[in-house]
Amino acid sequence: MSRIQQEVITKDVFQFLENLKKNNSREWFTEHKSEFKELETGVKSFYTSLMDKLKVHDDIEKSKMFRIYRDVRFSKDKTPYKTHFAGSFSRAGLRLRGGYYLRIKPNETFIAAGFWGPNKEDLFRIRKEFETDASEIRSIMNKKNFKEVWGEMQGDELKTSPSGFNKDHPNIDLIRRKQFIFVKNFSDKEVLDPDFMTNVDHAFRAIRPYFDLMSDILTTNLNGESLLD
Repeated sequence: MSRIQQEVITKDVFQFLENLKKNNSREWFTEHKSEFKELETGVKSFYTSLMDKLKVHDDIEKSKMFRIYRDVRFSKDKTPYKTHFAGSFSRAGLRLRGGYYLRIKPNETFIAAGFWGPNKEDLFRIRKEFETDASEIRSIMNKKNFKEVWGEMQGDELKTSPSGFNKDHPNIDLIRRKQFIFVKNFSDKEVLDPDFMTNVDHAFRAIRPYFDLMSDILTTNLNGESLLD
């Protein structure tokens, strides 16, 4: 019987990741690879089940579970393996923007949603929108139910204003952002709870008004005319 049930994360997952953290070497991993493959199969099943739940209320094009192997070519940390499982879910089509992410790691599990690395054109379009009017985005972010789930917007930002924008603009806190993401953390107890997947799906449902607005911004010009027609 698999150590992972389709919609549940078990203690074995955390235990393996803890052991890997303490023994992050190719020799140890090779000795325990059969255990890893069994756990990985279960976790992949969990991500697939989560995608099915997302498809009930969103149009999901694909999911991707990231490999356990680290790229150490340009890193000072030469340990060969990640000590977490992670995967992402992409929304479908040009009209639907934004993405979902889930990382499972002892004491550091979180979900995230939003825009990690907008290209130059999208970033400029978002900034111009917030320069013109940020009332809609602020209304969404300040709603009680949204804030209770996701808290404040996070992500990298410039220390000052981007080129061509006034550093004293009232919306400079949004304009200077390079990423537009929201993050929600989960304790190990919450991850091991049978309702974990349901709770993750509930949080992803709550992000939808934000995705709807950002998708509208990124598919229209400042006059509200579609860029897709």
